[in-house]
Amino acid sequence: MIIKKMHEMGVRSEHAYMAGMASIGLSVVAWVGSLKMESGTGIARADRWGIFVGEWAPTFFGLGLALSHYEQQDGTLTADVHEFRPTRKAG
Repeated sequence: MIIKKMHEMGVRSEHAYMAGMASIGLSVVAWVGSLKMESGTGIARADRWGIFVGEWAPTFFGLGLALSHYEQQDGTLTADVHEFRPTRKAG
């Protein structure tokens, strides 16, 4: 299982979520950079670069979710994540 192997290598759900957020920012940077550095090629090429990098975000977020589920089953989910969950009251 890929998720188990990633977890054993030290990759945690927080890392995948941070990579997803970084890829969103990098998408904007790639779009602006391509637009300015290759001004003769037009906006279509810049759009392709931005979309290419932007497509990484859902993959990272999906890996983050899978790792989070694995961490919940494994019992290694950090206390910080548990604090955000609403607790159910009895009765």
